[in-house]
Amino acid sequence: MPIIKRPPSSSDRNEPHYTLRRSPSGAYYPDDDDRDDDRRTQRSGGGRGRSFGSRVMLWFAGLIATLAIVGALIVGYALVVMAPQLPSLDALTNYQPKVPLRVFTADHVLIGEFGEERRSLVRFQDIPDVMKKAVLAIEDYRFYEHGGVDFVGILRAGVADLMHGGARQGASTITMQVARNFFLSSEKTYTRKIYEMLLAYKIEKALTKDQILELYMNQIYLGQRSYGFAAAARVYFGKDLKDITLAEAAMLAGLPKAPSAYNPVVNPKRAKVRQEYILKRMLEVGYITQPQYDAAVKEEIHVRTPGNQYAVHGEYVAEMVRQMMYQQYKDETYTRGLTVTTTINSSDQEAAYQAVRRGILDYERRHGYRGPEASIKLPAAGDDRDEAIDDALADHPDNGDLQSAVVLSASPNAVEVQFVGGATTTIGPAGLRFVAGALSPRANDTLRIKPGSVVRVLKDGKTGWQVVQLPQVEGALVAIAPQDGAIRSLVGGFDFNKSKFNHVTQAWRQPGSSFKPFIYSASLDKGLGPATMINDAPLYFPPSVPGGTAWEPKDDDQPDGPMTMRTGLQRSKNLVSIRILASIGTQYAQEYVTQRFGFDPAKTPPYLPMALGAGLVTPLQLATGYAVFANGGYKVDPYLIAEVDDARGQPLQKSQPVLAGSTAPRTIEGRNAYVMNSLLHSVATAGTGAGTNALGRSDLQGKTGTTNDAKDGWFAGYQQSLVAVAWMGFDQPKSLGSREFGAQLALPIWVNYMRTALNGVPEQQMPMPDGLTSIDGELFYADRTPGNGFVANVDINPAENAISANDALGSAGAAGLAPPPVTPQEKQQIMDMFENK
Repeated sequence: MPIIKRPPSSSDRNEPHYTLRRSPSGAYYPDDDDRDDDRRTQRSGGGRGRSFGSRVMLWFAGLIATLAIVGALIVGYALVVMAPQLPSLDALTNYQPKVPLRVFTADHVLIGEFGEERRSLVRFQDIPDVMKKAVLAIEDYRFYEHGGVDFVGILRAGVADLMHGGARQGASTITMQVARNFFLSSEKTYTRKIYEMLLAYKIEKALTKDQILELYMNQIYLGQRSYGFAAAARVYFGKDLKDITLAEAAMLAGLPKAPSAYNPVVNPKRAKVRQEYILKRMLEVGYITQPQYDAAVKEEIHVRTPGNQYAVHGEYVAEMVRQMMYQQYKDETYTRGLTVTTTINSSDQEAAYQAVRRGILDYERRHGYRGPEASIKLPAAGDDRDEAIDDALADHPDNGDLQSAVVLSASPNAVEVQFVGGATTTIGPAGLRFVAGALSPRANDTLRIKPGSVVRVLKDGKTGWQVVQLPQVEGALVAIAPQDGAIRSLVGGFDFNKSKFNHVTQAWRQPGSSFKPFIYSASLDKGLGPATMINDAPLYFPPSVPGGTAWEPKDDDQPDGPMTMRTGLQRSKNLVSIRILASIGTQYAQEYVTQRFGFDPAKTPPYLPMALGAGLVTPLQLATGYAVFANGGYKVDPYLIAEVDDARGQPLQKSQPVLAGSTAPRTIEGRNAYVMNSLLHSVATAGTGAGTNALGRSDLQGKTGTTNDAKDGWFAGYQQSLVAVAWMGFDQPKSLGSREFGAQLALPIWVNYMRTALNGVPEQQMPMPDGLTSIDGELFYADRTPGNGFVANVDINPAENAISANDALGSAGAAGLAPPPVTPQEKQQIMDMFENK
């Protein structure tokens, strides 16, 4: 008995037969029964007609008698022998299909799905009527009238087969298809057909019609690894099933017959023919009106391509969730129907994605065109050329909105390109500015764009198509809510399909000057304040050993002499930061920044370069540190998963984050956070971060960061409700350019993101806490005012306050341990760090 339990595949189905029939009105339409592709074994007709009526009558009488006897024997055999062997219906009555892991944003937008089978269970009452009617019209319009086997349909199909000399129509009902899909193999024999009929009767006795139709619409294979119409609606149209139109429902209803043949992505023309036939059937059986039919036929269908199946780009987020779920549920992650709701806001997430890509592409434009990705020899126009172009572009897949194309013709004023599938476009002068040098007759062979060149093009809303290039540089952005640590947006790189390395969580990079605020915060608890005067002058390191050589490194900037601590941070003066750290002690500072802001002690060594961001952090760590400033001094833990539900929607786990001002531990005083908020506001409005003024808000704080030789560009900033960190750099660290700084690299990404994320968010100022006072417009700790414990100046006279070589390597002040001497390599590292801004 060929009974197996497995999901169907597209290979189980017959390829469609195309025959045109003429209706009474004279119109032609495809002739196929369209219930399913299960074809009965072809039966022979039995010879030519006789000329004598009596002989014909006798012949038919004998045939009918014979058939009746054979039928009785078959029925008897089926009831006595086959019926007892029918399987249990537990697979139907306790339906538990393989349902993939699905990842959603906080506002319930799907951003990821993981599993062998794409499936989303939907209850009968939640299936839209338009989808039910489309399926019934084409698969089994008498579904609610027969008892599992439609003998009227069988007779009609038999007559049609005899008329056309072969098996042209199917007679399997929806119930029979359910029997086959759940219990039987795909072999086409009379025995299997009998089992199918017997199972159909058994199913009809055990389940209601609505339950049977629900099973069918959740289980049927519809191509692209999608099972059931809810999954297919998402895969092909990027929609929930409840939102599909009549035209889309008819196109989906055409898939069960042959998912590969009628796939609207792969075979749009054949899918359209099939759709129109199904709409005609719906009209014929009275499910729709003529105006509805006419409108549906004319409706333009927008099909999602395989690389663009989600409305929001959350690939890095979805992958993080997949890894976390697999740690807990192992292989069941992909089959038990887990639904994960993240903390991501969908509109903010898409804004972050677009901001990172725009920032990286702007950087690429500043640094020139590197030349085409490849070049092919173009055959003469025709099928050979189209095939050669498609083959070439297969090795250069599209990267989001950066599409690959082959150049057909090129001149300084116009470039014609062809895409996969044969579509062409011509790019004018406005879209060629970036590659003008590559279109010059004097361009070298590596750079020149010519017929056969493989290039990247981008469609811009302002200039239309333009030639760009696939970036080599990477970027990232992460944003968290400082009140509880919820991650609102996370983009781990330019494109997940290009590089799955998540720079937000996996990239340990030097933060540069974006780390300075943590050193400044540490100094506030040592008596320094915004009004403390600090000398921006060359540093002097005495010899570390008797007879050694003194060391006096210089900053790249012209020293400006004494300035306030506020001005030093606002202008990101490196010598000022070094003197602050030297005055409070490197060991104290390391303990302070690691214990209160959560940085890794092993990656934050206690030596003077720490003042300039010589340690290692991830963008997520940096954002978590800045959240302490934003929320008034509380340490929150970043989290991504808000809730995990099982396949039935029952919660398995819910996050219980600590809340600032409630359950979160206070790690710095409220007055410390307020002063730092004031200092960072100065940076964001009048300092190196003044680019934030483009947002027209008065409640923004932040700090730029650039590491030595501009290997990394940063901007970390916040509004009271949202902290965001942007980063740019190469995976293999190298200079981004002598004129590149965090303000040019990362700040524009941050601004473009915040423009969307803060849209509609009212301005909010941090209230001044107790323990502070204002004197002459500057903030002071109330118990450390001038003449009362306040450190008025640091290292005004270098001769009196020389920094020892020990401190350069990591002294902890009076209680510190004596470190080893300064080596030439360490001296150079400190000197290199002086270039940070």
